Amino acid sequence: MSVTKLSPVVSLSVLLWAGHSYSQDSTGEDSNVIFTAAYFAEFSPITANDMLDRVPGIELIRSGGSIARDGDRGLGAESQILIDGKRLAGKANEAQSQLQRIAADQVDYIEIIRGTSSDLDVQNSGQLVNIVLLESQSRSSLSTELNLNYHENGNKNPGGSVAFSGQTGNWNYLISAEAGNSYEKRDNYEASLHGDFSLNEFIDWDRIADNTTYQLNANLAYNPGPRDRLALNLLYSQAEPDTFVNRLFTDFNDPEPRDYTERETIPSSSDNWEIGGDLEHRFLDGNRVKALFIVNEKIDDTLRERFLTDVVGGDERQTLFLNTYSRYRERIIRSSYIYNLSANQGLEIGVEGAQTIQDSKLLFATPPAIPGSPLFGGLTPVTLPNADSTVEEIRYEPFVIHNWQISQRLTLESSLVGEWSEISQTGDVSASRNFNYLKPKLDLRFNISNDLQARISLENVVSQLSFADFSRSTNDRDDDQDTVAGNPDLEPEESWRLEFGFDYRLPNDGGAVNARYFHYEYDNKIGKIDISPSPDNLQTTNGNIGPAQAYGLIVNTSIRLGFMGLPNVLVTGMARVQESEFDFDPLTPREHGFPPFDRGSFQLGFRHDIPTRSLSYGVNWTPRIRDGRRAFDIDNEFDLVVPDNLTAFVEKVGFGGLTYRLEGNNLADYHNCGIRYRYQGYVTDGILKEVEQNCFTSGRNFIFKVRATF
Repeated sequence: MSVTKLSPVVSLSVLLWAGHSYSQDSTGEDSNVIFTAAYFAEFSPITANDMLDRVPGIELIRSGGSIARDGDRGLGAESQILIDGKRLAGKANEAQSQLQRIAADQVDYIEIIRGTSSDLDVQNSGQLVNIVLLESQSRSSLSTELNLNYHENGNKNPGGSVAFSGQTGNWNYLISAEAGNSYEKRDNYEASLHGDFSLNEFIDWDRIADNTTYQLNANLAYNPGPRDRLALNLLYSQAEPDTFVNRLFTDFNDPEPRDYTERETIPSSSDNWEIGGDLEHRFLDGNRVKALFIVNEKIDDTLRERFLTDVVGGDERQTLFLNTYSRYRERIIRSSYIYNLSANQGLEIGVEGAQTIQDSKLLFATPPAIPGSPLFGGLTPVTLPNADSTVEEIRYEPFVIHNWQISQRLTLESSLVGEWSEISQTGDVSASRNFNYLKPKLDLRFNISNDLQARISLENVVSQLSFADFSRSTNDRDDDQDTVAGNPDLEPEESWRLEFGFDYRLPNDGGAVNARYFHYEYDNKIGKIDISPSPDNLQTTNGNIGPAQAYGLIVNTSIRLGFMGLPNVLVTGMARVQESEFDFDPLTPREHGFPPFDRGSFQLGFRHDIPTRSLSYGVNWTPRIRDGRRAFDIDNEFDLVVPDNLTAFVEKVGFGGLTYRLEGNNLADYHNCGIRYRYQGYVTDGILKEVEQNCFTSGRNFIFKVRATF
């Protein structure tokens, strides 16, 4: 399996196929697919990301197969994007984020890896993309982008980026900087009815999110010899995600309707830095030793203040002060030794260690019964339980990974990971717990032909807990509840995950078709649990409920219309149908699912490249299955509705050799509407108290970009 530079003979063979990708026929030994730089030349790409946009089936790889997965746990052994056959030692600063920064003229070829091997720098959980850069004693490239975001309400936000990449002797480098401003204005309305369906109130409100971001990246690699490699990855970012909310209420509970207003200011700051590195040495016998490390920190500070007027235009009075602070840190190191047991077997043995720390603090104040504090906007501080907390996890994971090329067509990758961890909490609550797990995995692949591959995998997964759930935090899902209690007794979810699928690469670069079935069996699944102090004061928090299941089928297609005489037209489609359910949830009256497993969705896309005019355009539509699925809490339930989305773009290489691109988002101006049912007492009692219907739209958004490589 090739994951490094091609030999001169193979490289010459590839170039003889200039303008075409190819996969070996069914009698060959390699099911990988190679796209040379010449294949993309007629499209005038600026970045590696532009090149990947022309590869059939690439979105399937980027999305990890479109199956919802839990968040990253440590460094792990998986990654979807490789650069020169290597993963980047980063989490926020990972390979996927580098694709817009790598200049297209620095790319030698792109390889889609469909198999498993000890030669790979990672475990292949589906398919991998390997971006192989040119080898040269000296090369450099400067890529730039200027953009302007225009919103339907007239707001304009400029931004831009610059990336400098190249090679000098044994050094490879990629240095980039970007600045931008993301903006969203949501127009909302909410109608509220009493339990007997009489009018309660109407709310007309808007929410403006204005986020200014600055980011610096550096990726440096040093190859002192053919058997050694050192790499360093650096990231620093700063953001100011400020939010403003204005509400106009009409209250129908008085003899005459009464109008009053409410506004919120939510200034925030966010700072994030990360340092990652890796070291590799290859011995003369082909065995390797490698080590990776990551150190990072992210600090978020948000202040939420609410002001109320009794009548429109009247004097304001402050009704809420809520300040949240979070500092998240990781220190991770992973080291392993890779043995070549034989010509068709490899073994990797190693260990990963990690320290993760979350510091959280929440300050809460309400209108005073006595004179308040000026430090809290004149309000009176309220002492909330578990509002000041530090959670720390120390984790060790020894692992062994075995790769076996059973035959030319059949491969088996098996692994066993042990986990020993301790989670401790200090501050308002003191607690400490230990966890031990064994996590096996099997991945079997059979190349029916070099174009058609079948795969089955079985894996035991232990989820990464959100440390924010251990202490009290703000509630972003229900405006009637400002904070949510934490749970220091949370335990990780454990699941067995079975996946079975087929991947078919159509001959002659005709496209790709992929179908995957998945079935997950959970234990200790996290949902809402009852922590109510009394029947008159109902409260919940995130906690372990018990067993649950999720299963579904996903079909992806990416077809070139060459059979219709349109070889540069690419049509994509995706259909996902899935289901999830708890075995038993004591807070709810009926079976229900859990995020992120909604009922499913579809995707239809169209892209047309016209090289003779240096022009490309396309559209993408993502509709959702709507079936009244609801999320339950102890005293309310809410319909989960995710809006459809219609996007389009047009791109042309024009004046000055620059690339001009116009993108449109939410072009159909879809409205996201949901209904919340509130109950008197428990949901299970069935005494309806209030019905709220809320709808919002963020309007249409257009982005104009000018890009160039020098």
